[in-house]
Amino acid sequence: MARRALTAHLNAAQIDSAELDARLLVGAALGLDLTGMISSANRALTSGESERLETFAQRRLAGEPVARILGMKEFWGLPLKLSAATLVPRPDTETVVEHALELVRADGATDRPLRIADLGTGTGAILLALLSELRNAQGFGTDISTEALTTARENATQLGLADRATFLACDYASGLTGPFDLIVSNPPYIRSADIADLAIEVREHDPRAALDGGADGLDAYRALISQSAGLMAANGALVVEVGQGQSGDVEVLMMAAGLSPAGPPKTDLAGIPRVVSGRRLPR
Repeated sequence: MARRALTAHLNAAQIDSAELDARLLVGAALGLDLTGMISSANRALTSGESERLETFAQRRLAGEPVARILGMKEFWGLPLKLSAATLVPRPDTETVVEHALELVRADGATDRPLRIADLGTGTGAILLALLSELRNAQGFGTDISTEALTTARENATQLGLADRATFLACDYASGLTGPFDLIVSNPPYIRSADIADLAIEVREHDPRAALDGGADGLDAYRALISQSAGLMAANGALVVEVGQGQSGDVEVLMMAAGLSPAGPPKTDLAGIPRVVSGRRLPR
């Protein structure tokens, strides 16, 4: 009953994901999985459960994403803790992981002791996903936010990956020492003037520093591509997420830094070019 009532309430507020949001919030308020909710569908809520669910509902109606309310988000099948200093990992960003793994597999390097860097790591999502797939890799995640780095370390520990993940505070790759076989990043790429037009879930709840890419959205790429080019091993790859319409500009920046295209931009599920990659070819 509670789930149906909350779904109707969220639908009335024109929240597109009303049914899914209601299931997740009711489950969290009651401490039940889907099977438990089905078997308990007709029982009355306790006063504590009702209070928790009402708090969750009001937060969602105010535009707070479900992931923020729950304090976690699944990415690449991995449960990740969130904090105020981190983006909510999005399905589009899994395209970065997919493409990075494609490049590693094309080299036949999945079993090699690779060195991977994730610039602007946030929750550690991309780095930890890659480490979960590449069992002999060592990862280094950077962020300018010490709070984000604390979150990433906690996620690495929770996932049993802390022994292969090192996190340090610096601006993109500025504090790293190469060489790296693979460098990945999902940097801020929203044009400053466009942030006010983003959905409330993003503009009011994701950290602005993780969104704002400057006047043309390319500031982060200018910094991280030039830094990364000097840290890449021969035939190493740089793989970055880009915003809609930015792939060509980012390819030009990579080529200007001496990197060769590692293939055409990879599209996300909506068919939008989402990932650009470059290689440092052997000299």
